[in-house]
Amino acid sequence: MLYNYITIAWRNLSKNKLFSFINIFGLSVGIAFTMLIAAYVWHEWSVNHDLRNADNQYIIQSEWKDPSLGYELTALADMPKALKEQYPNLVANYYHWDGVSSTVSKGDLHFRESLQVGDSTFLSMYGFKMLHGDAGTALNQPFTAVITEQTAVKYFGTTDAVGQTLSIENFKGSKHDFMITGVMAKFAKNSVTNVIETSNSSIFLPASAAKFMGRSLDGWNNTALVGLIELKNGIKPKDLDGPMRSLIKKNAPENIAANLTPKIVPLKSFYLEFGNGVVKKMLFTLSFIALFILLMAVINFVNICISRSSQRMKEMGIRKVLGGLRKQLIWQFLTESIVLVLIATVLAFGIYVLAKPYFANILATDIGGLFSFPLYSYFIMIIFALLIGLVAGIYPALVLSALKSVDSLKGKLNQVKDNAYFRKGLIAFQFTTACVVLISAIVISKQISLFFGKNLGFDKDYVVYAQVPRDWSKPGVQKMEDIRRRLAELPQIKSVSLSWEIPDGGASGGVQAYKTTDNPNQAFNATTLLTDNTYAETYSLSMKAGKFFKPQYIQADSNLVVINEAQSKALGFGSPAEAVGKQFNSVGMNAPMTISGVTGDFIFGGMGSKTGPITFMNVNGTPFYRYFSIKLRPGNMEQNLAAVQKKWAEVMPGAPFEYNFIDDMLAKMYKTELQLKKASYLATGLAIIIVLLGVLGLISLSIQKRTKEIGVRKVLGATEKDVVILFLKDFTATIVFSVVLACPLAYWLMHTWLNGYAYKVALTPQPFVIAFVALLALTSVLISLQTVKAALANPIKSLRTE
Repeated sequence: MLYNYITIAWRNLSKNKLFSFINIFGLSVGIAFTMLIAAYVWHEWSVNHDLRNADNQYIIQSEWKDPSLGYELTALADMPKALKEQYPNLVANYYHWDGVSSTVSKGDLHFRESLQVGDSTFLSMYGFKMLHGDAGTALNQPFTAVITEQTAVKYFGTTDAVGQTLSIENFKGSKHDFMITGVMAKFAKNSVTNVIETSNSSIFLPASAAKFMGRSLDGWNNTALVGLIELKNGIKPKDLDGPMRSLIKKNAPENIAANLTPKIVPLKSFYLEFGNGVVKKMLFTLSFIALFILLMAVINFVNICISRSSQRMKEMGIRKVLGGLRKQLIWQFLTESIVLVLIATVLAFGIYVLAKPYFANILATDIGGLFSFPLYSYFIMIIFALLIGLVAGIYPALVLSALKSVDSLKGKLNQVKDNAYFRKGLIAFQFTTACVVLISAIVISKQISLFFGKNLGFDKDYVVYAQVPRDWSKPGVQKMEDIRRRLAELPQIKSVSLSWEIPDGGASGGVQAYKTTDNPNQAFNATTLLTDNTYAETYSLSMKAGKFFKPQYIQADSNLVVINEAQSKALGFGSPAEAVGKQFNSVGMNAPMTISGVTGDFIFGGMGSKTGPITFMNVNGTPFYRYFSIKLRPGNMEQNLAAVQKKWAEVMPGAPFEYNFIDDMLAKMYKTELQLKKASYLATGLAIIIVLLGVLGLISLSIQKRTKEIGVRKVLGATEKDVVILFLKDFTATIVFSVVLACPLAYWLMHTWLNGYAYKVALTPQPFVIAFVALLALTSVLISLQTVKAALANPIKSLRTE
């Protein structure tokens, strides 16, 4: 019997190819999109879950009363080791590391690489698999290194690189060979090797390498190291609150002890929660979008199935007359709808496989294959297919099968409520969802355009930046300044600046500034930027008053600083001009600072918060630097960059010229927002396609049902235009109603999202009007194309239609 049901179902699909295609394709697209989003969410949610003893792995973070003393991400250098040694009943293991970047060479190959200098527990604590080498001893000896599989292929052309050497440069310009003692197998994304987006380590050095690199992994006053610990089974984070406070009170300097509150965060949630939970919010947003797209596809499917069912009353009547039982008719309808859903699900699997590479590229991440989902998810898919099939088939199964044979054969629609309001309600929901998604996509796009726009307070056009070799000493800075001047002689270059910072929010630290007439308790935080005197010229910072340092630095200028307008106001000056030549104090510094100039405010660390006070210190006096920022002249960028690369190799042989444009930097800063923008565009396209497929199916069914009515109207003098308007009116009211519902909902959603930014676009009527006009125009065109064909048909043939 089941075979007969499936056979009849297949015949009905073949007989009604258009409606079968609309139903199956619309649902399969919705399922495939949901699966792709689910795969991405699962991938991001599982970050750090593959680490050994993941439930017990934690990272130590810091909350500072005075943010200039340290960073949220890092811990006191000696804290992890002290916890393990003094509280062995609580802590099972520890790993702390210092992240540096340096020039790594092998023969003629020179690259800047991200390095981790840390404890030998790195490999065994987190269970990283080794392709070559012994995880237990790989980092035990000095001047050894463990590298990733990709790094091995990059330098040696093979993964079997154990015994080979790489030359690594330290911050004084000296080089030393490091023997490769281990090659790590490719590992999943995690917060140990990739703690934040800008720190993705590929080479791992033992703690003994810190001395060669000019770094330190020790000290209770060292606040710049990442600290991780593994807790014993059954130990909770709160169990370490007391021990950490006790260690800080006993060992840390007084100013650190008074300002620091450490906290330990589970690694399993760290990736999702770090940075105000931006990743977690993104995942929830995408999940809701996917669910609404799926719901739209399901509504389409159910709507068309119910609409189609009323055209099969005669079939039901004939089958009843020939002895068919109501139970058999019910099973027939349910089988047909379930078969449709199963076909759509299988097709969705194919769409998933084909769309996965494109989708992974949009979200700039890896997405698992079709069989990468947890086992239980496949049972959920099967249950989903059965449930949707039941929902779509239950109405015709119960209602139409209950009709009397005579009424079925006569096709008495009045005996069955056509549920027009119900179907229109479902269509209205689809239009509302599509409208909300479209409005949101427009607003998100406008906000992201603001991120990359002209109103940043600095000019990003034609500016590239590249890391330079480090020698953090006065002679080292002088050498880099000489190189800067030689680079600036190129006709393709407008200016070059040496600095620690580019405008990405990664500041060297901060100062506690206060007026000379105030006391230190009234100090406020000011971000510190270490730059030379050409930084303002390179980034086209506006000077409100004074000068951006003197052309030539002398020791007497060591306390000369430049501040921004926000700091000028915080110091109580009435105007930038009034601030020039004045002094202010800084907590911990003996001599006051003298203001050389005042710049306009600019966006330094993203638009999530207002621009705060900024103090520029001369890199010649505080010899810490990382970048050359190069302002190129307009013209042929490829030729200009080739000229710069040639000169770079001449003045810094062996130092790779690995440059990025400022737009690339901004793209990294706003990676999550850019992913949301791309996903919203895709969701908008799918939402509109699903809505139009639903409209196409319903308008086609409506035309079939009203063929005779169209013929009567034409005989009575109706024109083709009148027939088109007749059908347009049915959907225009639904669209208007949907927009009325969607606008306040979209306004609330976007207003809430924009509130996360200090600098944001205004919510004008424009996106709402665009969404309404776009949906109305697309729907009108589709309906017109469908109805014109029926309107042009011979009315005599229409009147003969049964």
